[in-house]
Amino acid sequence: MAEFEPAYRKLLASGELRRRAEQAREMLRDCVGCARGCRVNRLAGERGACRTGERAVVSSYFPHHGEEDCLRGWRGSGTIFFSWCNLRCRFCQNYEISQLGEGREVTEEELAAMMLELQEQGCHNINLVSPSHVVPQILGALAIAAEAGLNLPIVYNTGGYDSMEALRLLDGVIDIYMPDMKYADEAVARRLSGIPDYPQVNQAAVKEMHRQVGDLIIDEQELARRGLLVRHLILPGGLAGTAEIARFLAEEISPNTYINVMGQYRPAYRAHNHPPLDRPVTPEEVRRAEEEVRAAGLHRLDRRTRARWLIWMVE
Repeated sequence: MAEFEPAYRKLLASGELRRRAEQAREMLRDCVGCARGCRVNRLAGERGACRTGERAVVSSYFPHHGEEDCLRGWRGSGTIFFSWCNLRCRFCQNYEISQLGEGREVTEEELAAMMLELQEQGCHNINLVSPSHVVPQILGALAIAAEAGLNLPIVYNTGGYDSMEALRLLDGVIDIYMPDMKYADEAVARRLSGIPDYPQVNQAAVKEMHRQVGDLIIDEQELARRGLLVRHLILPGGLAGTAEIARFLAEEISPNTYINVMGQYRPAYRAHNHPPLDRPVTPEEVRRAEEEVRAAGLHRLDRRTRARWLIWMVE
């Protein structure tokens, strides 16, 4: 298989990457950086639903060895966790970061330095976790890092509530899109994540992501290089709508969609106030979800799905 060059390197050579970063920064004046569309002026210190201003807030960054095999490889995925979030998931496993905002503000230069440090540590990619509300800051940092020699694939690891305005700016920049598909039902999304239109926005975003990068390509070293990788967390009581999401992916995206059907749910944050989220998923719920995905015609399931679930149950 031919060697991959990260998508943004082509935009760097033409000067387009820097232009995209400038366009994105202007978007902060009337912010539509995510699908919330708050229209606040973040450059003037205003904060919308994401509670983030002009600068991104980073909780941590490190080589992550717990991601999908095709991302973590043998040297880890270079993960940068952004604080705050544009969702309000009642069951968030990382609520200290997403809802309490643990972390520190960083400049674009500092964020670029993190990317370069992860590359120096040998990571296989730069994995941007919860990036939807900081796309302008990411583009600014990426332009700096690319000019300084960054040459790793970029993974956009998102909750899936992304605006078309932001995704268009990322066209030709992102190598691997990794969106969540959390819900198929509007009422469930409203109750559990505070977002009424999540299914429509999420499906439109996934379509656009696939249009940009296509099905996931894995090289001869079993590393992901380009494409779409969908994550879907099984929720107790069938709240996630697995069968509907699987049909959407198979029929409207591609039957070759690579999907990680995650069975490790257990209660966290405010889940105990929202039955049946107050209990872990059962073995039968995991089996049923996997059967629904296969029945829809999807065949590229992450091979560690069952193993990860068993580990969580033992713990």
